[in-house]
Amino acid sequence: MSRPRIVVVGAGFAGHEAARRLMRLARGRAQITMVNPTDYFLYTPLLPEVATGVLEPRRITVSLSGTLPDVRLVLGEVDGIDLARRVVSYSTPEGMVGSVGYDRLVLAAGSVNKLLPIPGVTRYAHGFGGLAEALYLRDTLVRQVELADGADDDAEARARTTFVVVGAGYTGTEVAAAGVLFTDALARQHPGLGDVRPRWMLLDVAPRVLPGLNPPMSKGALRVLQERGVDVRLGISVAEARMDGVQLSDGTFVPTRTLVWCVGVRPDPLVADLGLETTQGRLVVDEYLTVPGHPEIIACGDAAAVPDLTRPGEITAMTAQHAVRQGRLAAQIVAASYGDGERRPYKHHDLGFVVDLAGRQAVADPLGIPLSGLPAKAVTRGYHLLSIPGNRIRVGSDWLLGAVLPRQAVQTGLVTGSAVPLDATDSPPPTVRQEAG
Repeated sequence: MSRPRIVVVGAGFAGHEAARRLMRLARGRAQITMVNPTDYFLYTPLLPEVATGVLEPRRITVSLSGTLPDVRLVLGEVDGIDLARRVVSYSTPEGMVGSVGYDRLVLAAGSVNKLLPIPGVTRYAHGFGGLAEALYLRDTLVRQVELADGADDDAEARARTTFVVVGAGYTGTEVAAAGVLFTDALARQHPGLGDVRPRWMLLDVAPRVLPGLNPPMSKGALRVLQERGVDVRLGISVAEARMDGVQLSDGTFVPTRTLVWCVGVRPDPLVADLGLETTQGRLVVDEYLTVPGHPEIIACGDAAAVPDLTRPGEITAMTAQHAVRQGRLAAQIVAASYGDGERRPYKHHDLGFVVDLAGRQAVADPLGIPLSGLPAKAVTRGYHLLSIPGNRIRVGSDWLLGAVLPRQAVQTGLVTGSAVPLDATDSPPPTVRQEAG
């Protein structure tokens, strides 16, 4: 008999963990194929450290061929799934098209930037969800400080050294906390700035920073941000983005050249194109991660609306913690469908959260124990070292070197603004259409 064909779509937290666990469970008895646009798993929680020069970019990219040696990698962006024929179609980075058939499909397509109908945002703002965006932000921070140093007047210099972050969740809070330290260090290298100092603003319509976490963590993070001079404005967002600044919802105009969009994520548009039932844009599944009416499809991570059995009537949050555990369970459910073990429902209790605030600061609540300062920093870095599926020594080495050596503050010029559109649909379509071998 031929080996069953298992296809995993996406190599994020859910997809990578599902493929890794499937590889171990199958032990060569199944053909496992992963379709992903890149050849690496990206450890996104450490993106702020890449953007501020703490870590080199490759430290948070983990080779798929290195961690998944028995999984066939197909480089491509999935653009359709034929549910009747059980075929996944994709486009390669070079514009060719191809397809792969499946007997079981693990759909872990992940998420993209969440967009709001605000004039100018898709043109003048940039998201912060990938490696290219982190590198672009790093170049932007360095470039704006350098241009401010050579500006003809203080008004231009102040606009260039004003950085606005929208969204005070995990990402936005960490970007602002790390960014202010980075630009302060940059400014000290440019005495020509005079009394012009970098200014950071963090905006959110929520009543507190880190609104999804407990109040003590929010208060701790707010205290650190304010001590560093970050202008935190709650209950406020952007009404319009322009080339020369942003108009806020309270009528204030802020001259700036840098708008970082961290308002959250939405499921990959692939989910909506399937024609299956969705909720909040996520694919409806049962407690076994299975799509109703399609027992061959297991969905997990940000793309799936997984029932939260610890909170009846709700679905699990779009977090890495859930994605990893759902990916692990997805592999077990696929194996159980072939008679290897029994399937079980997804039920997970949060073990706590960590938020790195750069420098020596962090907030955390492991097992419900509130921590801040150096103890939280130790827990946070320990958590990341345990969670990243590779490159641990390299990450740790960069952290050690960063504690004793100054950061290199130069532009790389590797990523242009047109390469990181806020709306992924703004990217130019492939121009070559051939069959991929």
